[in-house]
Amino acid sequence: MPPEAVIGWDLGGAHLKAARLDPTGRVERVVQLPCPLWRGLAELERALDAATSALGPAAAHAVTMTGEMVDLFATRKEGVACLVAAMRTRFGGVRFYAGDSGFVSASEAPGLGTRLASANWMASAALVASRIPTALLVDVGSTTTDLVPIRDHRIRAHGRDDASRLEARELVYTGVARTPVMTLASEAPFQGQSVPLVAELFATAADVHRLCGRLPPDADQHPAADTGEKTEAGSARRLARMIGRDADAAPLDDWRGLARWLAAAQCRRIEDACDLVLAREPLPADAPIVAAGAGRFLAADLAARQGRRCLEFARLVPDPGPEPDRVSDCAPAVAVAWLSQDRGGAGHPPD
Repeated sequence: MPPEAVIGWDLGGAHLKAARLDPTGRVERVVQLPCPLWRGLAELERALDAATSALGPAAAHAVTMTGEMVDLFATRKEGVACLVAAMRTRFGGVRFYAGDSGFVSASEAPGLGTRLASANWMASAALVASRIPTALLVDVGSTTTDLVPIRDHRIRAHGRDDASRLEARELVYTGVARTPVMTLASEAPFQGQSVPLVAELFATAADVHRLCGRLPPDADQHPAADTGEKTEAGSARRLARMIGRDADAAPLDDWRGLARWLAAAQCRRIEDACDLVLAREPLPADAPIVAAGAGRFLAADLAARQGRRCLEFARLVPDPGPEPDRVSDCAPAVAVAWLSQDRGGAGHPPD
């Protein structure tokens, strides 16, 4: 059968991402919506309503997920089963991405829970592997960073689930919006002293990158740590609390300087993981870094430090349509839709 128009869904724990592709594979529209799934499945239903309104109906749907990780569910297996049931109830023609097993039907999906769980990174990597022979995919999102080596059109990741990927440093729990600042460093230089950071959720990485002037407008879709305004002044106030101060204790430039140091600390953590991944799976010097996610500006920084060319994920999508930035922001949703149209077979060649 010829390909159909398809909507690709990435069901996250904090965001819902969706991409509509026409039968030729052209990306028609991409949306990202806040979806605090830990509050209940009603949040997913609300986000699905909004996404469907924006994207329109489709006969085919392809789904990947990470939302099974939220503490709404007692186990990841339960989470997968609940998310599968929600999508199966809502849509006809829905298939689920199971990583190495390719796409499976809604009736098959519950029995493959561990393969469906958090497989979205593999969908993105499979698209990249189908388009270029060798690369390092670096997807920096709001919460996590994925590092996926690709060589000879094959995904060379050592991990497959969250636990093994964390051990392999192919999954790094740091992102540009939701990550608590207290995880970026234990202390930081400020006004000539090394100051310990408070172990409280007073500020997030969104505040850091906002003060650095690099946070994309749509990257921070959840309330600030204090539910306050998302301005430089608001971010400075929250960051000041991380070192036991009020914002008026120092000029704004000092808070910007602290933010730059914390951003660099976050970059070092990602680069340390990258060095480990490339030590295990060496790539030639001309292998590019493929940058994806709302925080892909950090991937571009990493490429510069590594002396590698940087490619935006959207450049590897044959027809990214009118919103290439959104395509790169929501790479797994685009990838799972594209792969489901059989342009990548089951997803990627086996290791």
